Amino acid sequence: MRCGKMAAASPPAGAPGAWGGARRRCRRLLYWVPVLFISSILCWSYYAYVTQLCLLTMTNIGEKVVCLVAYHIFFMLFVWSYWKTIFTLPMNPSKEFHLSYSDKESLEREPRGESQQEVLRRAAKDLPIYTRTMSGAIRYCDRCQLVKPDRCHHCSVCDKCILKMDHHCPWVNNCVGFSNYKFFLLFLAYSLLYCIFIAATDLQYFIKFWTNGLPDTQAKFHIMFLFFAAAMFSVSLSSLFGYHCWLVSKNKSTLEVFRAPIFRHRTDKNGFSLGFSKNLRQVFGDEKKYWLLPVFSSLGDGCSFPTCLVNQDPEQASTPGGLNSTSKNENHLFPAKPLRDSQSHLLTDTQSWSEISAKPEKGKVGMSNPALTMENET
Repeated sequence: MRCGKMAAASPPAGAPGAWGGARRRCRRLLYWVPVLFISSILCWSYYAYVTQLCLLTMTNIGEKVVCLVAYHIFFMLFVWSYWKTIFTLPMNPSKEFHLSYSDKESLEREPRGESQQEVLRRAAKDLPIYTRTMSGAIRYCDRCQLVKPDRCHHCSVCDKCILKMDHHCPWVNNCVGFSNYKFFLLFLAYSLLYCIFIAATDLQYFIKFWTNGLPDTQAKFHIMFLFFAAAMFSVSLSSLFGYHCWLVSKNKSTLEVFRAPIFRHRTDKNGFSLGFSKNLRQVFGDEKKYWLLPVFSSLGDGCSFPTCLVNQDPEQASTPGGLNSTSKNENHLFPAKPLRDSQSHLLTDTQSWSEISAKPEKGKVGMSNPALTMENET
């Protein structure tokens, strides 16, 4: 009887639900095709370079040893960073950004419009959120049922909200965001170095191919195609890597380039930029010994970020002593709920940051609202 119930509960083979599940599985498999393509190119390049070029074509022992050692260093770093980019799960917003059961019920009861926004404002009042939609509303995800943290976006491929989402990359079958952006940058850097190294060391043998200076074996065709592939990938990777280096220097994501973040006071395309040094440290961390290794060292928690606001947020408490952004040096003001000090050393840099006690708002018991000022960027 129990088995009969279980069989009845499962959809028949021709049911729409069964077809939908099969489509999803096929789509997941297709998403791995670009990764398999890159992996196959990498395996062939290893065989062509190590076996056909170094072991069978190079005659100088010293050149052979140097090329093999250097090649395997680049190869290891390339594969390591590529693996970490693919298999590091994107970080999703923490549970404090999800609506409570009562808030979900209130949101469903209220008609769309200002009444729903009032529910979201109440849910987000204690969250470190400073960006808004184009209409000035709280950023909310209907599918995940959560208030979106700053720089968080919903990925339609992953069907999840991704912290500091940059883009969904088909070549790694993963979302590039806060958890793996450093790995993605290193993947681009080491793949570029890998291709440049192959092209540079293969060049003289590529020239010999056209001048009939190579023996008539299958190695000559591997050498020719190896140079073409390395040169072609070097050109495409150099432009992509240069673009992401520019993004890091400006503390922007790809999505923020196309749509600038909208703060409560106004749109500010450089709202998260803290200057080149601090922008670099946000991605790579304070420990320089980890910068070139595919190990996680980025600063922060991915949910809140230091920012420089040109004008004081009118919804936050005023700063003491009548400080405002119209002073002689036009100091940028930091939001009232900054990234936690325990999670980012950017806020403890005494040369650039200073903490100021704020007056508690009237009617709020025992609450102070700190504000941080930041020096002008050079």
